[in-house]
Formats: sequence, structure tokens, C-alpha cells
Amino acid sequence: MPDGTVSPDRFDEFREHHTAGLGRNAIARAMGLPASVISRTAVHLGLDFDRSRIQAATAARLADLEERRALLAEDLVSDAEKLRQQMWEPTTVYAFGGKDNEYNEHTFGEAPAAEKRALMGTAGMAIDRSLKLAPREPNSGLDNAKSMLSSLGDALTALSRAEDERESEQAEGEQA
Repeated sequence: MPDGTVSPDRFDEFREHHTAGLGRNAIARAMGLPASVISRTAVHLGLDFDRSRIQAATAARLADLEERRALLAEDLVSDAEKLRQQMWEPTTVYAFGGKDNEYNEHTFGEAPAAEKRALMGTAGMAIDRSLKLAPREPNSGLDNAKSMLSSLGDALTALSRAEDERESEQAEGEQA
């Protein structure tokens, strides 16, 4: 028996699991062995694992995570919008103070400066996080500018050629 493989008396059990379509990790769990032992045993027995299902599952999981990140990014932008709106709404400010630790409150037409600063900072953090989860697609307009310049260059080239032809025709007419 090669080092680090399943004992020969368990080869049949291993083959049954493999034939049933179990993956390496599932066989390891079923047999109570480390995945590395299962891998070495598969090599020893000339067996391999179909990884297409694993790749498909991984791709699906990554797509699901991408969707969840996009949804969370949307929620963070909504949170930032709500926080920003709070800066301009009536706000009640309260405090406990004095020797008797009395409760006092006052309602302002809009949030006081300190609260606006805190709301704006929190909204900014939400926006930053949303951009990290779902970065903006770069839209510098570079492609549009290149296209416009290319069209302009083509038009200037055509104009220059037409002018050259006209001058050439005039020169030939003067010589005749």
C-alpha cells in the first residue's frame, strides 16, 4: 500500500463512493479520512473526479454572491439617501444634564450643524461601501472622443484630398 492512501481492504468502499459520483470531499466525510488521503488513493487507483459539476457550482455561487453584493450596494445607497434627507427634516435634540440630571429637548426646523456633519459622514461611508461592493463602470467618454476625432480626421483627410485634386486640375488647366 502506498504511503498516505486508503488501506487496500477499503478500496472497494472507495470505488463504490466514486462510482456513485461522490466528490473528493464527500468521500472523505463518508470514510472519515482527510481529503488528501482520498486524492492520493484516487491517483493510486487510476481514478479521477469530474470537476465540471464543482466548476458549475462555483460559478453559480459566485454569480449569487455578485447579485447579493449588488443588492447590498443598492441598499447602502438608499440608506445614504435617507440619511442625507434627515439633514433637512425637523430634528429633536435632547440631553440629560444639570445637577439633577434633567431631561431637556428642543426641536429644530432642520438638523443642527453637528448632527448634519454626523449624518453626512455616515452617508459618505455608506456610499463608499456601496462603491466597493459594486464599483462604478468607468465612463470617461474616451471611446466617444476617439470616435469623434477619428471621424473628424477622416473628414479632414477627405477635404484635403479634394482640395489637392482641385488644385491639381487647376494647374493642369493653366498649363494647357
